[in-house]
Amino acid sequence: MKRMLKKELAQCAGVSMRTFSRWLSGEAEQLKVLGVQPKDRLLTPKAVRYICGKFDIEV
Repeated sequence: MKRMLKKELAQCAGVSMRTFSRWLSGEAEQLKVLGVQPKDRLLTPKAVRYICGKFDIEV
């Protein structure tokens, strides 16, 4: 996995940024452990892998 913008990952999931942000708000604690703050635009490779697995997104 590589770093990705939240916007890019939302597009891969086929949802709007608003919907994607709602999905991520439920995962805030786990994302914080992975080094992602709620306002961050860029996701770490570990966070991208976690989100793709959690929401079944193919990159």
